[in-house]
Amino acid sequence: QVQLVESGGGLVPAGGSLRLSCAASTDTFRVPTMGWFRQAPGKEREFVGAISYSGRNTNYADSVKARFTISRDNTKNTVYLQMNSLKPEDTAVYYCAADRSAALKTGGYDYWGQGTQVTVAS
Repeated sequence: QVQLVESGGGLVPAGGSLRLSCAASTDTFRVPTMGWFRQAPGKEREFVGAISYSGRNTNYADSVKARFTISRDNTKNTVYLQMNSLKPEDTAVYYCAADRSAALKTGGYDYWGQGTQVTVAS
């Protein structure tokens, strides 16, 4: 079983930035694809982005392209989500996910974190 622990959430004004971290309890070569999802109040969880093990390949939802960047440090078994130009509609609980496949999936991940709240004030 892989455990994922997110951190870095909080309250930020519109236009601000925030960086989320997700630490995995295992060597991340075992879960080569790592992703971020979010769930706003009253809405379904949605895909934000994903990154391959090498970090060379990424995939983003259209709503966050050019504003959010995913990166990873495999020496620390950690993936990051840098969020810039935040908007009130980015307010959500953000979840880290990891998958044993190498595909940059937009759903169906094997492991999930507990989530961290991000609130963007207007």
